[in-house]
Amino acid sequence: MFTREFWKKATERAAKSAAQAAVLVIGADQVNAFAANWADVAGFALGGAVLSYLTSVITAGVGPDDDPSAV
Repeated sequence: MFTREFWKKATERAAKSAAQAAVLVIGADQVNAFAANWADVAGFALGGAVLSYLTSVITAGVGPDDDPSAV
């Protein structure tokens, strides 16, 4: 958990989670980017990223070294 490689992988996972959360919020508005509330989109994306980082930290040491995944 205290290596650069771990945080590089955790950041990749967090970015994916943020993108998924953003699409979820936009999709809830029938994928109309012009009508989307971008503050909500950003808030949910950030929340998804934070949850992903927390999951990575919690599962550190369960899987391979320097890997935020549990498997």
